Amino acid sequence: MNKQEQGLTIAGKTYRSRLLVGSGKYRDLEQTREATEASGAEIITVAIRRVNIGQDPNAPSLLDVVPPTKYTILPNTAGCYNAEDAVYTLQLARELLNGHKLVKLEVLGNEKTLFPNMPETLKAAEILVKDGFDVMVYCSDDPVQAKMLEDIGCAAIMPLASLIGSGMGILNPWNLSLIIEQSKVPVIVDAGVGTASDAAIAMELGCDGILMNTAIAGAQDPIRMARAMKLAVEAGREAFLAGRIPRKFAASPSSPMAGRVA
Repeated sequence: MNKQEQGLTIAGKTYRSRLLVGSGKYRDLEQTREATEASGAEIITVAIRRVNIGQDPNAPSLLDVVPPTKYTILPNTAGCYNAEDAVYTLQLARELLNGHKLVKLEVLGNEKTLFPNMPETLKAAEILVKDGFDVMVYCSDDPVQAKMLEDIGCAAIMPLASLIGSGMGILNPWNLSLIIEQSKVPVIVDAGVGTASDAAIAMELGCDGILMNTAIAGAQDPIRMARAMKLAVEAGREAFLAGRIPRKFAASPSSPMAGRVA
């Protein structure tokens, strides 16, 4: 098998699915389980500050429906606005998950846009990498800062396509393309995907994967949307590997002109 056709490798582990999903905003834990299964995802991100994975032994745990024996749990720092809080949150997650190293770092700039605070993100990333974490990092679509995060040692770069939960799709494909071109670690679009065509476009650009939550959980039929996203990611990846025809300002007949019958 061609290396490009193999699965998504992050921090030394390879996954068949290139779709990563969140665990929030669902009606209940049963819907979370059904949508996760329909998506085919193997990596499930969990907001440690908002979702119970053992912090409260008397409350239902997300791990009852998405067990670590079946999925890779990806604790994240949603709701953190400075490096100190983000680092503490992931250190807590490591304790709750028995030394788990793979984490998603996000340090937000403000509550209105949820845009990343890049100085604090860079600061937290450096601390976490030195502390032995495998850091997947939510960031702006700035190629310079994406490269800085890679140089720090982050395991995956996760630029936003548009604002978290906005469903606006890929607003700056050119910046994403620049990040993809320069990166030696996986580039995973994080935030902004609204429907299946957005997911396909991101994969056609050459992204290694996509992480989404609201696009599935907020759909009228989350289970069906999860299946649609699974297929879109697969189709977009196949189209990227196949290589699209060039765009040009001229028609080109589908049937050859040479040897035609008069």
